[in-house]
Amino acid sequence: MKVAIAGAGGRMGRALIEALDNDGALTLAAALDAPGTAPIGGEIGGVRVTDDVDAAVKACDVLVDFTRPQGTMKHLEACVKQGRAMVIGTTGLSEAETRKIHDAGKRIAIVFSPNFAVGVNVLFAAAAQAAAALGDGYDVEIVEAHHRHKVDAPSGTALKLAEVIASALKRNRKDFIFGRQGDTGERPGKQIAIHAIRGGDIVGEHTALFAGVGERLELTVRSQSRMTYASGAVRAAKWLRGRPAGLYDMADVLGLKRA
Repeated sequence: MKVAIAGAGGRMGRALIEALDNDGALTLAAALDAPGTAPIGGEIGGVRVTDDVDAAVKACDVLVDFTRPQGTMKHLEACVKQGRAMVIGTTGLSEAETRKIHDAGKRIAIVFSPNFAVGVNVLFAAAAQAAAALGDGYDVEIVEAHHRHKVDAPSGTALKLAEVIASALKRNRKDFIFGRQGDTGERPGKQIAIHAIRGGDIVGEHTALFAGVGERLELTVRSQSRMTYASGAVRAAKWLRGRPAGLYDMADVLGLKRA
């Protein structure tokens, strides 16, 4: 199975290429990066880095993309045109961009997730189960922490965590708030608060806190290396082999929806 890596010269791109090499079951067929960037023309993982999107997509069976929204949309268009599968881990997407990915899932197979770490996806399932069991008697707070270079906040993972909890509690995005400041008044019972921390080299930490009267439940996952995300993405790429067109996520890859 041949794989193209978008953003090959970046930190995540290099981690993905290393994960491919460690796995051994997949072949790096193309390394793609943005025009004018330093990696173009150089070699990574034994493959010359190119900015030719169509050529990179043509060379692969599946494109793995953890870049920025603008680039992801270009790659998505090329994959739909050429009938190639995608693994998309890009965050910070607008609602319109997300709809384009959903529409593309009608034509090609896509695994789309804000986080590909296996532990994080188990957290999603555990948080949904906890929310359903605890109900409205527990206040929900979500805290996420990332390195100083992350450009979007809150993280896509924190938003996904809020969404799965809200679904279990039969709430929606109208109940979300992002941080607090000033005279906020008493906390509404159905509020789901999301807080973002940025600093240093924190790879990624996410906590779902359920605070009741007399007890508090905290579910936390800490990613200590980008390799957790990269290994999950490689697992998703392998899972896509032979899959029909559709929009999938890591819960499908891990079989968590059967639980």
